[in-house]
Amino acid sequence: MQLDLKTIEALAPDQASLGAAAKLTKRSNWPRLEAYEHLPLIWGECQGSGSNPYRVAFDTSDHGYKCTCPSRKFPCKHILALAWIGATAPDSFALVDQTPDWVNDWLGRRRKPGQSPIPAAAGSEGKSIDEATRPAESAPVEDTAAAERREATQRKRAEDTRSAVSAALDELDQWIADQLRLGLAGFVDASSERCRRIAARLVDLKATALAGRIDELPARLMALRGEERPDAAIRELGKLVLLAKAWRAAPDDAELKRLVSTSETRDQILANPDAIQVESDWEVLGEKIETRRDGLVSHATWLLDLGSTTPRFALLLDFFPASAGRRSGAFAPGDRFKARLVFYPSRNPLRALVAERLGDVVAGAWPVFAPNTAGDPLAAYAAFQDGAPWLAECPVILPAGAIALDEKEGAWWQAASDPHGIALPVAGSVSQTLLGLDLAATAALWNGARLELLASQSSIGRLDLS
Repeated sequence: MQLDLKTIEALAPDQASLGAAAKLTKRSNWPRLEAYEHLPLIWGECQGSGSNPYRVAFDTSDHGYKCTCPSRKFPCKHILALAWIGATAPDSFALVDQTPDWVNDWLGRRRKPGQSPIPAAAGSEGKSIDEATRPAESAPVEDTAAAERREATQRKRAEDTRSAVSAALDELDQWIADQLRLGLAGFVDASSERCRRIAARLVDLKATALAGRIDELPARLMALRGEERPDAAIRELGKLVLLAKAWRAAPDDAELKRLVSTSETRDQILANPDAIQVESDWEVLGEKIETRRDGLVSHATWLLDLGSTTPRFALLLDFFPASAGRRSGAFAPGDRFKARLVFYPSRNPLRALVAERLGDVVAGAWPVFAPNTAGDPLAAYAAFQDGAPWLAECPVILPAGAIALDEKEGAWWQAASDPHGIALPVAGSVSQTLLGLDLAATAALWNGARLELLASQSSIGRLDLS
């Protein structure tokens, strides 16, 4: 059995399906889990809300699948959960020497033209399953009518999704209007319940990415001081309005679809001829790991391009179920390596995939980026907002400065060139050893209200601040 979580995540139709699958990976949900010892095949029965469990099968070699549930998502959450168990707990499957009739029936119906029929049970009529499922040396090319039917089905599915998302954004507009009518103070106090309700409705209408963003809003508000929460709420609601308006104007835009409904798979990005590719030396600035309310863990790794004349960043974003436990990362803060990255199409390309890693790079100071940003450390944020005002946060390189501490208002970053002017509040707590230390340059995330520090270059070397 050769399965890994990255492959399973790529199969998922959306992040909501991943979250639902994560809740089904408990062994108690599966009264039956079996694997055939001579074929890359697993199957099981998952107990749903009805009296009869759903029958689920998965081919680990070509990722074919079958489930008896009525879901219109392909693959459904039961398929993803079965595959996840196969990847994380393969010992949960009992090895057997024959397959159930319903599995044989599925195998028989999905065989390629020219392939031998599948027997009713392993070894029946003198033929083993290995022999029965062995593909023919050559299969005829799909006929034109079948290709046209498949394309028509895909177009119909895309039209249905677009109509559902449009209806979701209409409901979102009405929901935002209701929150403003009822008052922001009341919204902040009841944000958890209100956001969860509209997020569930957006999932039903296939706006799953947008639902996840709204579902996380209460946690972001609660991380701020009480007097800051109404302003933060109005900023986020305004960004949602702009995002909805932008999607209506260009529903086929790749970036907007990614932010509202579903993201492309890794294979789609790597095969996209329009995707930006950058081969350079990269440094891992830091990582941000958050457990989401939908049961998924978001693992963001921020990279800095060391070969660019102006600050260029890349974001490696990964999702996996919280039930799988923390995974060991491929990178650690401070690592340096040469690689070719492929960026997701976007107005401000940030999210990327490592297409090819070419070797390690020696440590050293960051390059001196031009032009000098000392006059306005948030110039990059303003440019990002001009291009995509719905963005939540932006990576920036801050000029020389230092961290100061205010007993009432917490930590602040203050520019060295203007000690009485430019000062930005820092999220969370900071180490006492940082206070007053001269920082030659600092990488951070700015969301319009708080800095999240990633790393700094100082007189004592590189500092990991994430």
